[in-house]
Amino acid sequence: MRIYTDEIINAVCLHMAERRGVPPTDVEVQLSWEEQYGYTAEVWVKGRSQFLVEANLLEAIEQYLLKQYNLRKFRSQITLDADEEFWADIED
Repeated sequence: MRIYTDEIINAVCLHMAERRGVPPTDVEVQLSWEEQYGYTAEVWVKGRSQFLVEANLLEAIEQYLLKQYNLRKFRSQITLDADEEFWADIED
């Protein structure tokens, strides 16, 4: 299974909204990849900025898969990648 940029952003939005106790519409996400830091995201919740590292992104995707697809996957089964856009491959 593979999910793309939009679903990864949705996963992070839903995860951060739940953690912060705000509606998902109050969360903005920008994904990035840098050689020094790997996969990261800058997240804005009610105007406050926070950076997430790859482990945080994998946690958000893991929770998203469970809640949206009823799939119990572990972080070790999720691989992030990017070219023109971002995607996550999920092992069966």
